[in-house]
Amino acid sequence: MKTMWNYAMKQKKLLLLNFLCVFGFILIELGLPTLLAKMLDQGVANNDMSVVKQVGWQMVLVTVVGIILNISLAVVGAKLNTGIIKHMREDMMENIQRFSHKEYEDFGMSSLITRTTNDAFQVMNFMGMILRMGFITPIMFIASLYMIVRTSPSLTIFVFIGLPFLILGMLVIAKFSEPLSSRQQKNLDNMNLILRENLSGLRVIRAFVNEKFEEKRFEQVNKAYATNSMKLFKLMASAQPAFFFLFNIIMVLVIWFGSIQINDGSLEVGNLIAFIEYIFHALFSFMLFASVFMMYPRAAISAARVQEVLDVEPAIQDNQSGITETKTQGVIAFDKVSFAYPGHSESPVIRDVSFTANPGETVAFIGSTGSGKSTLIQLIPRFYDVSRGSIKIDGVDVRDYKLKSLREKIGYIPQKAVLFSGTIADNLRFGKQEATEEEMKEALDIAQATEFVSQKPQGLLEPITEGGSNFSGGQKQRLAIARAIIRKPAIYVFDDSFSALDYRTDAMLRQRLKKETTESTVLIVAQRVSTIMHADKIIVLNEGDVVGMGTHKELLKNCQVYYDIASSQLTEEELK
Repeated sequence: MKTMWNYAMKQKKLLLLNFLCVFGFILIELGLPTLLAKMLDQGVANNDMSVVKQVGWQMVLVTVVGIILNISLAVVGAKLNTGIIKHMREDMMENIQRFSHKEYEDFGMSSLITRTTNDAFQVMNFMGMILRMGFITPIMFIASLYMIVRTSPSLTIFVFIGLPFLILGMLVIAKFSEPLSSRQQKNLDNMNLILRENLSGLRVIRAFVNEKFEEKRFEQVNKAYATNSMKLFKLMASAQPAFFFLFNIIMVLVIWFGSIQINDGSLEVGNLIAFIEYIFHALFSFMLFASVFMMYPRAAISAARVQEVLDVEPAIQDNQSGITETKTQGVIAFDKVSFAYPGHSESPVIRDVSFTANPGETVAFIGSTGSGKSTLIQLIPRFYDVSRGSIKIDGVDVRDYKLKSLREKIGYIPQKAVLFSGTIADNLRFGKQEATEEEMKEALDIAQATEFVSQKPQGLLEPITEGGSNFSGGQKQRLAIARAIIRKPAIYVFDDSFSALDYRTDAMLRQRLKKETTESTVLIVAQRVSTIMHADKIIVLNEGDVVGMGTHKELLKNCQVYYDIASSQLTEEELK
């Protein structure tokens, strides 16, 4: 509840206006039966039409004011509620953007999506009820009880007899709904996970003819979600008929004993009708409040899941007073760097790595799968922080930079080329917001992407579907490379970014890159020896250790691991 009200208090003016509308609406609702009683007892009973007309016009005025306040309440409540969820989702997105890889792994992408969408939606539904019914019902209930006691103390006993049963039912339902709500949201996480895997891996599933297996897998989690939801909805659905049953019993008793009192002359007809109206408002308000109360466990579960995201302190913290500018550009120095993934400090994936890379140099990394190549270069933009040792760029430890300044020095091309929905131009401007058309064309030319882009009907304005599925793997890699080139960074980091290119395109691209990056530092992770054999320095990794460092020819002579890799890819002539 604290999370929800913290966001509500950010809009204090709307919250106050909402309360005033509620208070005015309650006065109108309770004023009508009071005026009706006056009309019947003083006007109709005494055959005084002047009183009837006077009170009638008062009731019309009260009704009009009530309609205006009711509409105002709906408008203000909707604006306040949507504002709460808007700010909540924005804060979640802002914090998620600060997450390191560790936090993404801890939560899981599917869970983060569920928390930002469905959990926030559950909170929105509850807050919508609170801002309308949650304010109205307690005040209406108390005011109605006062009017009940004032109108006929003798009949009030029936209301107080029914209240304990109503409270007990409300508490029982709330108790059982909490664990069901928790399981429901977890089942939704699992459903989103399987659905996301299924959609992203659709080609693999079809290639292995595993459609039926995936259908059964989804059916299991969907069935668990449906079963749990059915239990929750049945529990909630049972509340209304039970409340109405008790409500009707109370009304029958009130009318029965009220009729007896009218017959005895101790109660007037108008007062009985007003009393019934007050009871209706009191019990119906309580029932609505009970509905809000029963929604609370589910909303509380969702709010707690949202708060978990908001409370996370990322493992990679930005240095707010960090360095923003340096004299040199592109000097990288690894000094006895070791790294272990969080929670696995006893088994580091990189051990005591030291090397220096200077502007104009190309440094390549090669090794068997799992040797730590990609992990090593991900330490440079601080996707992870080193466990021991230090990484310095231009003489400054990467942890002493402001993250934005550090990453602006780097043009990073990931192992898996990621394109965003939009156009080709939008994706290129992701590297440089103010990029001109000429700059984009130049970057595409260097990345060997001009030919296939020019063949697209709309050229730079050609739409890119989600994940870039309307482009081939090689085309996506070249567009990702162009996106990094366009920002002209001091450091280029290619994480196996040429793997989908044919040998001819690979050679032409590297040739153009060599001319483009004469003043930049280039780091390349590769599996193909032909991609890196002309590098100024090649670092060979094996199970996290540096087992060789030098040029292609030097390593062929003095590094057995490199020679084994090269001999599996090159001819005897090329090995000489």
